[in-house]
Amino acid sequence: MPDDARGGLRVTSALLIPERELSWRFSRSSGPGGQGVNTADSRVELSWDVAASTVLTEAQRARILERLASRAVGGAVTVVASRHRAQLRNRDDARDRLAALVAEALAPPGPRRRATRPTRGSVERRIDGKKRRAAVKRSRRPPLD
Repeated sequence: MPDDARGGLRVTSALLIPERELSWRFSRSSGPGGQGVNTADSRVELSWDVAASTVLTEAQRARILERLASRAVGGAVTVVASRHRAQLRNRDDARDRLAALVAEALAPPGPRRRATRPTRGSVERRIDGKKRRAAVKRSRRPPLD
């Protein structure tokens, strides 16, 4: 998701997370990187405190916290990016992943499943298959004397 000109993270057309609500942390990344792997702080952690956010309505806040309950720690959602060797690319990756995560959590739930009954033909085919399988197993038994 592209950043807005006013400074922030554009999640949807209606939601812009201001830059002041985003918290960044940088640390050394594991994995390949040559000589710079032990010196460059290329790993990025991007956190957003959903519970304290000023841009969400109560309904949006409740939906995000409910759907991201397994990821939210103390009401804050954190995304870690260390896929790339450059910190700038990891920053962009973290922004994109947080925006996608929040957009998915905000999306309204899909339509409920309508219960349907199996057709008579499908029930008969299932029962016939079970009978055939039972007959095969019965034919493999040793004969009774």
